Amino acid sequence: MKAVSLEQELSGNSYPGRGILIGRSKDGAYAIAAYFIMGRSINSRNRVFVEDGEGIRTQAYDPAKLTDPSLVIYAPVRVLGDKTIVTNGDQTDTIYERMGGGQTFEQALRTREYEPDGPNYTPRISAVMDVHGGSYCFAMSILKSDCGIEGHCCRYTFDYENPKAGEARFIHTYQEDGGPLPSFEGEPVIVEIDGTIDELTERIWNNLNEENKVSLFVRYIKIADGSYESRIVNKNQ
Repeated sequence: MKAVSLEQELSGNSYPGRGILIGRSKDGAYAIAAYFIMGRSINSRNRVFVEDGEGIRTQAYDPAKLTDPSLVIYAPVRVLGDKTIVTNGDQTDTIYERMGGGQTFEQALRTREYEPDGPNYTPRISAVMDVHGGSYCFAMSILKSDCGIEGHCCRYTFDYENPKAGEARFIHTYQEDGGPLPSFEGEPVIVEIDGTIDELTERIWNNLNEENKVSLFVRYIKIADGSYESRIVNKNQ
């Protein structure tokens, strides 16, 4: 698989849904994570990202408009020691708790499946980054229904050791807009990345569909010592 343009991958899809991008800066010094959410309904669009300890959580922008918090209010990012967990749902907590208890990323996700929002059956996408002692690796996962059939779950895990500089892997919930929404297909896409945290944040945000984008989180983790800096962009301000 060849690397593709991040801008084209984002701008060419009006509704990728929620997306996770994990990779390494072009200079090799930083482990990079980005997570964005989009929405078509009032309930989905009525959200912002807020800091929560070393991670973030979603929060209703206007509490009076929140109709169902079950699949829209959660912690997308949590930190467990040297590990940074990024997901599109409350499976963040499952991974955090079970890995904290000695299980693997894959074992933790074995207890979960796609979201119960038929007929879409939105995939659960997850990632865990491990930065310690000057080394870096990460894994990504997607739990999706088998061709939209309820009760049938397909589980895929992708592991990346010593990721290449200037590249990231990008996975999102929906292949494209539609009704019902078709699940992401294939392995995470390789995209080219470069620039500072502010430059990458701007590139991602500016290439997401203007009508559907809701919030974006980006983090650069220094591989040498684990220190990090983050950015949050919310459409609702």
